[in-house]
Amino acid sequence: MNDVHYRQHVMPYYRAFESRFGYAALLGRTRHFGWYEPGHSPWGFAAAMRRMELVVARKLALPSASSVLDAGCGVGDTARTIARASGVHVTGIDGIEPDVAIARQRSARAGEPGRRTRFLLANYHALPFADASFEGVYTMESFVHSPDPRQGLAEFFRVLRPGGRLVMFEYSSTPQAHLLPKARSALIRVCELSGMPGMLMLTHGHLERLLQQAGFVVESAYDATEKVLPMLRCFSVLGRLPYALARGVGRGDSLVNAMSGVEMYRHQETWRYNICIATRP
Repeated sequence: MNDVHYRQHVMPYYRAFESRFGYAALLGRTRHFGWYEPGHSPWGFAAAMRRMELVVARKLALPSASSVLDAGCGVGDTARTIARASGVHVTGIDGIEPDVAIARQRSARAGEPGRRTRFLLANYHALPFADASFEGVYTMESFVHSPDPRQGLAEFFRVLRPGGRLVMFEYSSTPQAHLLPKARSALIRVCELSGMPGMLMLTHGHLERLLQQAGFVVESAYDATEKVLPMLRCFSVLGRLPYALARGVGRGDSLVNAMSGVEMYRHQETWRYNICIATRP
């Protein structure tokens, strides 16, 4: 069921021309937000993404040579940053085969093949690893694609060693009953067109409850929305005109990322950006 969801909803989004062109042109094919402090240029996307990746490394707080799983690695930039910063060994998994190939190529060019990073085609709902394989697991805006968050968390718990840390940088949504019609409609369309059923299921605070039910001890849950808003504002500015033109001819849904930038910045009450840290007892 999870593989079917991925093929039918997630991969079409990432393979669409707008996604491929936009992520390549703006973010070097990396697909996560950046971290901003006062004084940082909002348009410095690459620097902001590297800062975000370093925050992940600090939250993991693992000794050098620890084994870490990146669940939804994309082209591997987060894995490489964390491996370099912390001296850990990162195994990245992803369901998009071309991205796994790019991740391997980039690590090879960086002189890291087989040493600090490795990348596999896999689904985090059915991880191809033995129990207790890792000291750390993290997700970077990938868990929102899950059609079955409970199963995903059960797998993370299984592959973590006792005392291991799980760090999740993920969105949550406002319960739809609490939203005005325009905001509710925008949230639903963005999630449906981007293959993100997990975001609709993971309303504020629900991930923490699911983690506890899975056996984790939740150390902290932090609303970091203000740290990513400068980048979202830039996306809103860039997407405003193409989205307006597409809507004018009845094709607004065809530009998913432009729509997402405009509508999610306009309706900030619909979502939060969270950092959740848990441990396996």
